[in-house]
Amino acid sequence: MAGTVEIPLVGGSADGQHVTVELDPNGRPPLTHHHLGPAGLAEADIYELESIDASGQQWCYRWRGPAV
Repeated sequence: MAGTVEIPLVGGSADGQHVTVELDPNGRPPLTHHHLGPAGLAEADIYELESIDASGQQWCYRWRGPAV
């Protein structure tokens, strides 16, 4: 069973929210997160994983722009 981690979203429409994601077998979360807007994927924002400490064990998802 994969572990999970809660990661904050930084920037964009979901700034300040957190998402819970599953870790891969190496203990890393997915590289991107698509945060759905009110119209679903048509208004989704793309967030990219970013390490926030030197050990690489704490992350945030930083807003990169709209998915479309």
